[in-house]
Amino acid sequence: MTSVQLGLRANARQFGLLVALNGLVGAMVGLERSVLPLVGERDFGLASRAAILTFIVAFGFSKALTNLAAGGLADRVGRRRLLIAGWMLALPVPLLIGLGPNWGFIVAANLFLGASQGLAWSMTVVMKIDLAGPRQRGLALGLNESAGYVGVGVAAFATGVLAASIAPRTVVWVGAALIVALGTVLSVALVRDTGRQVIAEQAGRTDAGRARTTLRAALLRGTLGHPVLRACSQAGLVNNLNDALAWGLIPLFLAANGARLSEIGIVAAIYPVVWGVGQLLTGWMSDHTGRKPLISAGMLLQAAALALLAAGGGDFAFSLTAAVTLGVGTALVYPTLIAAVSDVVQPVERALAVGVYRFWRDFGFVVGALLTGVAADALGVTEAIALVAALTAASGLLVLGTAWSEGAIGGTDDRHRHVPVVQSTRAR
Repeated sequence: MTSVQLGLRANARQFGLLVALNGLVGAMVGLERSVLPLVGERDFGLASRAAILTFIVAFGFSKALTNLAAGGLADRVGRRRLLIAGWMLALPVPLLIGLGPNWGFIVAANLFLGASQGLAWSMTVVMKIDLAGPRQRGLALGLNESAGYVGVGVAAFATGVLAASIAPRTVVWVGAALIVALGTVLSVALVRDTGRQVIAEQAGRTDAGRARTTLRAALLRGTLGHPVLRACSQAGLVNNLNDALAWGLIPLFLAANGARLSEIGIVAAIYPVVWGVGQLLTGWMSDHTGRKPLISAGMLLQAAALALLAAGGGDFAFSLTAAVTLGVGTALVYPTLIAAVSDVVQPVERALAVGVYRFWRDFGFVVGALLTGVAADALGVTEAIALVAALTAASGLLVLGTAWSEGAIGGTDDRHRHVPVVQSTRAR
């Protein structure tokens, strides 16, 4: 019989390692944030915004499906194995971006990148929830998402600066090769699986009678059946819908209005950095204030930021202010949504429920890239931004009108609890 502890302090070493790994996972996406839309326009001669944004469609479609599969596979295959598989799927990305003779290779690279993110980021999320226990879940997710999006911002800023003197594609593929190598080595050598923590938490539940659910049942429940899960799924989708706009359209919008590469890099970086750092506070806040107020306020703040961006007409000062505001709004929403999903399901259902939520959230990249690309070509970039602002406000109001239950918040304090475990799982 072995003893397992839940809580951040008891699992500090593994938790810290997973935080660092998620920073690397985020950096893989950040490499593309400043420059890849401009590469499509300038290196490959693409005139259509919809055509340029196909790389985000590929990324979102691949990541969404992998998120959904990861939820079911996590319990059968093991969290650690899926994390390593995620890094292995990223191996072709540098080669496809660096050597691709046409835009189709960039799109293919993002299919691999989306699948990699779906496994690697999903497993860092689920493993941190496993380690933290219910009372520190919001804080754990704040730390996880903070690391990931600070990684996005730092990489976006670095590529924007370096692309002024080095070919943008070279910056992206060299950076990607270094990050993939480091992430793979750390995952193989140092990460341990968290299956025992799941068993420990489930054993301590007083309401642990429900059998494990199926993927189909989890998908129906998370999409339509449960009001909180349904509200979280739609809010997550709209959140990433406007993130697709920030990733794919804002660099083109700023460049068309005379912004330099360094300015584009600053705007592209400040949004995820504010988003990332802000989650250090908002994840903790959601454990104490409840999830619903932060989610609804964050969506409405995102809508205001996008409205400001559209009104600014590409002016750098307006765009920078809008990016900061968008980052604050997203910080309120992002860790809180995952925590809210985890609140209303049992530990043995968590991986599937989070997978369903992340499927809908990351399908927002697909919807956002298609919607904003088509709208920008048909109506103009400013009008596309205004349209997304309206959709984001509607999403926030829908959350505000949803009857809410906080589930596991306020349950037993697991932070210093030792739980006997009589069933072994894959540890390494």
